[in-house]
Amino acid sequence: MKQDTRILVVDDEINIRNALVTILEKAGYRAQGADSAESALTLMKESPSNLLITDVKMPGIGGIALVPQIKSLWPATEIIVITAYGSIETAVEAMRLGAYDFLTKPIDRDRFSIVVQKALDRHRLAAENQDLRHQLETRKRIEEMIGESEAMRRIHHVIGMVAKNDVTVLIGGESGTGKELVARAIHQQSQRSHEPFITMNCGALPESLFESELFGYEKGAFSGAVGTKPGRFELADEGTLFLDELGELPLKAQVDFLRVLETGEFRRLGGKNLITVNTRIIAATNRDLAHLVETGQFREDLFYRINVVPIHLPPLRERREDIPVLLDYFLKEFAQKHRIPLKNLSSASLRFLVQYHWPGNIRQLRNVIERLVVTVKEHSIQPDQLPDEIRTSVNPANRMVISLGTPLEDIEREVIRRTLVEVTHHREQAAKLLGISVRSLQYKIKEYGIEE
Repeated sequence: MKQDTRILVVDDEINIRNALVTILEKAGYRAQGADSAESALTLMKESPSNLLITDVKMPGIGGIALVPQIKSLWPATEIIVITAYGSIETAVEAMRLGAYDFLTKPIDRDRFSIVVQKALDRHRLAAENQDLRHQLETRKRIEEMIGESEAMRRIHHVIGMVAKNDVTVLIGGESGTGKELVARAIHQQSQRSHEPFITMNCGALPESLFESELFGYEKGAFSGAVGTKPGRFELADEGTLFLDELGELPLKAQVDFLRVLETGEFRRLGGKNLITVNTRIIAATNRDLAHLVETGQFREDLFYRINVVPIHLPPLRERREDIPVLLDYFLKEFAQKHRIPLKNLSSASLRFLVQYHWPGNIRQLRNVIERLVVTVKEHSIQPDQLPDEIRTSVNPANRMVISLGTPLEDIEREVIRRTLVEVTHHREQAAKLLGISVRSLQYKIKEYGIEE
């Protein structure tokens, strides 16, 4: 809407500046003037404009020099350059540096209105494309969190709820269950989605580096600090800071971390000035923080401050009904990635993969499927092509001992019954494991009187 569109006119000649502002205001835009490039930069920092119209010849910083400064700080802002010296060289230089269009004085009012409208149309389209890319990225992140189990449906619901509020979230679960994926999904569905998402793995840093990584440092703060460096808190200002493996945070760093959580303020290492940030915290851990509190390895006050909304990701072995869906997704993903014809899994291979206990969870499954897609030449992946640890694994709960002479009808009934139990009575997955159609399975269930 026009009343929400901000336009800044930069010209040291007050009459021209006021005349252009008046034209724009009468057209329904929110327009204001600046008498220099320096004033324009100050106003832009306070409230960025959708469109900036600048004269070329001005005291101090000229219009041509202003163009790259504006585009570097506010890439979405469109720029129109106006000059009384309408040379082709000036126009080409302005456009090369990022200006949308070029007008000469005296300004034709109709031409001016047309160029302004076109520049704003371009700004609007760019904003819509950015929003669309953001929506597609968000959708992709959500689609990557694959699963039809009740546990995954609950997690999707919680993500949608907490994303709308600036609460602190603690994501728990074994390694490889997708904790960072959940954190990114929360960020991308939140109001901070266009701001930075900064990550820090607390388990990958030596204790001596925690303070400088979290809070940054000033030049000369320690040997080797040859310049000023912002920390993760500062880099994530207005956005989200994701702290992975929070249970590895040293006690000294826990004290400083808690202070920032409560006040939003900190000092860089070696610095004197307080820095204030507005950063959302999402943390993750594969350790039992409550137990670490009991043993004195984690501060109780920090635990309660960070554990506002807990999300627990179940291990893959506790949601086996999601494994066939994950397998289909990864087979397609890696076939496309490596430009290899799509492969499938034989029924026997699928049974092995569903029955395996997956200690490395989704990360391990993903790596196994990529290896199979790349190394197996045949169209169908057979059990003897699976990794040894999967093929030789023994899970008595998923095996049957059949006595000689057992009627085939009894064997088939028991196999179907156990398969349905294994996939929590998901008929499509059970049919896929058994190598029959869903219709055939339904017929067998009715024929044998199998209760679900």
